[in-house]
Amino acid sequence: MKITGLRFVLVRGTMRYDGPLWEERLVRPTDIYPELRAQGASWPGRGMGEGPSYSMQAIFLNIDTDAGLSGVWGPIRMGLARIVEGSLKRVVIGENPHAIERIWDKMYRHAIHGRKGETMMAISAVDLALWDLKGKALNAPVYQLLGGPSRERIRAYASMLGYSIEPELAAKRAREVIAQGYTATKWFFRHDPTEGQEGMRKNLELIRTIREAVGPDIDIMFDAWSSWNVPYTIRMAQLAAEYRPWWFEEPVLADQIPQYAEIRRSVSSVSIAGGEHEYTRWGIKALLDAGAVDVVQADPTWAGGLSEMVKICALASSCAIPVIPHSGGAAATHLIASQAITTCPIQECLLQHSMVGQFFLKHKLTPVNGYIHLPTAPGMGLELDDSVIESREELDLS
Repeated sequence: MKITGLRFVLVRGTMRYDGPLWEERLVRPTDIYPELRAQGASWPGRGMGEGPSYSMQAIFLNIDTDAGLSGVWGPIRMGLARIVEGSLKRVVIGENPHAIERIWDKMYRHAIHGRKGETMMAISAVDLALWDLKGKALNAPVYQLLGGPSRERIRAYASMLGYSIEPELAAKRAREVIAQGYTATKWFFRHDPTEGQEGMRKNLELIRTIREAVGPDIDIMFDAWSSWNVPYTIRMAQLAAEYRPWWFEEPVLADQIPQYAEIRRSVSSVSIAGGEHEYTRWGIKALLDAGAVDVVQADPTWAGGLSEMVKICALASSCAIPVIPHSGGAAATHLIASQAITTCPIQECLLQHSMVGQFFLKHKLTPVNGYIHLPTAPGMGLELDDSVIESREELDLS
């Protein structure tokens, strides 16, 4: 079997939803500039309009073979599709699609200036489509090919990006997700060190509000999205200790690995999570070698695909550090299902992003009573739902 083509399919449809959507945004590293801090929440970019109807569109990568089988991954951004078409396609065409390690290595060596960032995201998309193709060819879910299943269902946590952090609303939403069966929930800070004591009080108020809303037995986590610094994080950990957060996520910029390590050495009341904005086994190894994190959060759709995430899990497990992937959708599900529970104990479910990202899929991975049940379809299980597709076209990016 040989790869004969890579193509991109654009689908459009209308999502009808009248619930809360993108009420608030998270703190950002650029918020040190007042004019950027003042920017409010915005729609995450996959659709347009206002509820209850949203115009949706998504691009799916297809890898075709001379055997009539195709591997699929998506949605992906247009920018990534252009990288695949303009750079990676030339080293993929003609390859045996089962030789995923060989293809990954060829792409990595070819994209010598793309070891991180969007080029690695594009490599990830090709890798994930190849795993989908391999699963279809062997008539097995991808997690079986990776060594699983390690369990029948995966514990999920409700990740609340896009929801209001106004205390009454946040408390109400937190109680709602716990009533749905989630045993853990993550919220997103809005304030950084440039806002002084007032911002710190507001961040602490969010922590207190969530703990009081969910009770003592639920895991709560908080994301600073690379927007804090060392003394601020240490002080926040001291103030938050009585509320027992599981982790603070990405307290400093991704390249500040020594600062991550300093925070981790200085803080005992909360775990430090990071690696969402790191790439490949080499990037994660730098975090592990520095003793920088208690939780690795590499994203399967960014860090190099499933081929690379398996290596990342091996590295992390040798250090007894769990891997709890950032987002990742179906790719994260198949990875986690292939790993020991101690290596990958839980999956992130970004409630709003998941709803948007899975809109065009027939079989959605939606937690039930706080758990994701393993898919059984061959490959990744990304069958498009014709009932919601109003139009589709193949894009010519050549």
